[in-house]
Amino acid sequence: MEPVALFVSGTAAGLVAGTASCTAVQGGLLFGLQGTPRVVARFLAGRLASYVTAGAVLGALGSMVRLPPPVRAGMLVAAGFMVIFFALRMLRRRRCEPRPPARRLKAPLLGAATILLPCGVTLSMEMLAVTSASAVGGAAVMGGFVVGTAPAFALLGFVLRRVSQSRLAAFAGVVAVAAGLWTITSGLSLGGWLPQEASHAAAMAKTGPGGVQLLTIWATERGYRPGVSQARAGVPVEVDFRAGEGAACATHLTIDGRDVDLPATVRLPAQPPGQLRYVCAMGMFTGFITFR
Repeated sequence: MEPVALFVSGTAAGLVAGTASCTAVQGGLLFGLQGTPRVVARFLAGRLASYVTAGAVLGALGSMVRLPPPVRAGMLVAAGFMVIFFALRMLRRRRCEPRPPARRLKAPLLGAATILLPCGVTLSMEMLAVTSASAVGGAAVMGGFVVGTAPAFALLGFVLRRVSQSRLAAFAGVVAVAAGLWTITSGLSLGGWLPQEASHAAAMAKTGPGGVQLLTIWATERGYRPGVSQARAGVPVEVDFRAGEGAACATHLTIDGRDVDLPATVRLPAQPPGQLRYVCAMGMFTGFITFR
């Protein structure tokens, strides 16, 4: 695709699909700012710069620059603590105080940090940047995506400014703390640092040609179906991951230490008895394959 077409595609994705999901995941960083138009503009400028840079790198180097799941998980946990810090400070603040000039870089830096909190649509745009096989094309699609989501972030900044000056500030702070905790939990889940146990298996593997076991798992807007599958230990397995409509971040998952973009067929070597866990790229949805 030409850079202009990629830019239009990114803008459309931002307007249509990215607005709700990205503001929900990344909007918490705005709690650390005073939502004046100038501050929000600097936030968006930092966001644009980081996304364009990331898009150019992805387009030029492709999947070689993809961060491993533990690193992404650590970033999510750190971002969650950052959101909680800003929320608690807002709860303590009784009135808005002017920021010293030395903090003018705070807004663009926080905007740039949103690249570390990918929503489901962001991940899709990153994949499109990779497939463009061009630094210009990758920068175009990611830049267009930021332009498409800019109105929602500008509106959120305005709302947060109004709320922080009203009696709803305490409620907004509590919501932000909850969002930070949710982000931390997602990061811990993505990294496999939360104790999780599978329930009873909802599907059994079938036997295919050559004795290979076959499983079909759908990614949906509510997670993976079936969420728990069962296969025989000591026998190779082919997992056919399919993507349903509205699956969002569930279409990007980590299994057996590797990243997979759906739809895809994952071939697993013979596994010992136990559980194999897979999780979406944002740590929101988890599934299990039990080997017996």
